[in-house]
Amino acid sequence: MRQHAHVLILLAALIVVGSAGAYLWSLGPAAAGPNTAKSIIRVKPGASLNDIAALLKSHGCLRSVLAFKLHAIVTGQASELKSGTYEVSSAMSTPQLIAMLAAGRQATATVTIPEGFTLAQIAQRLAEASLANEQQFQTAATAQAVADILQVNLPAEVRSAEGYLFPETYRFTLGTAPEKLVARMIAEFEKRFNAQLWEPLPSERRWGSLHQIVTLASLVEEEAQLDPERGLVAGVLKNRLERGMRLECDATVQYALGKHRRRLTYSDLQIDSPYNTYRYAGMPPGPISSPGLDCLRAALKPAQTEYLFYVARGDGSHIFSRTYQEHLAAIRQVREQSER
Repeated sequence: MRQHAHVLILLAALIVVGSAGAYLWSLGPAAAGPNTAKSIIRVKPGASLNDIAALLKSHGCLRSVLAFKLHAIVTGQASELKSGTYEVSSAMSTPQLIAMLAAGRQATATVTIPEGFTLAQIAQRLAEASLANEQQFQTAATAQAVADILQVNLPAEVRSAEGYLFPETYRFTLGTAPEKLVARMIAEFEKRFNAQLWEPLPSERRWGSLHQIVTLASLVEEEAQLDPERGLVAGVLKNRLERGMRLECDATVQYALGKHRRRLTYSDLQIDSPYNTYRYAGMPPGPISSPGLDCLRAALKPAQTEYLFYVARGDGSHIFSRTYQEHLAAIRQVREQSER
């Protein structure tokens, strides 16, 4: 009789151990290996524990839906699972998945927007980082978004946020709405330039409006490659504006064409666009790219100079001239050097 009792106890212990082992197994990764594919899931606001379990199961991340729910309840994390965008993998265990969701560790991507990028280039860069659809981002990057955040009135012909999407390295959560991406970049412009350099400057020391400064800065960004020349290029362009001269800035024609050409042709210079500063006097309607802080500073305080012309050398530097005759001589010099 005593031997029979020992057998029953042993069987019960084996059942408990077996059940515990099965439970622990069910919490393990659905698949293992360094090459296990990752996927992005989006947990909607208000999603239930059942919804989340089903979502993870559909992406091949769970061995057992029941074990997932039981572990979340037993550990007190069932009510802590947060909505958002997450990167998951079948190589993650159930406790790892639950801990990630409870902590709200959403999937992010880092993207660098270089100085001088246009709105179209920024949209493409974000798409490459899986952060936005190109067309949707460009549609969201409106002039109204700039006006709302910076509290400024932009000219009626300005339709986009071109120039106000500050070039910087950003870390965004995957799945962020395009409107929020735009707002974040404009907010960075507000913090880095508007609040620190523009607003503290007394109105009597401002030679133009904020929009004019940003527009000039974008021209400097495209025309000047060397740090010491940025202020001079800004000074030349400002001098030409004040004298009613056409800016004749190659970069504005490139922008009007919508593509970069190594050399502009005579027909290129005839394009009928308000951005063609060879045909139309004054500033173009708006910026042609996103200027960096150095170019914004140069546009805010252009160099005091008598120069009215400049021509680019092959090394990225420029020859600056006071008169048209000097400018023609500089052009001949550059051509002769390039032919050697």
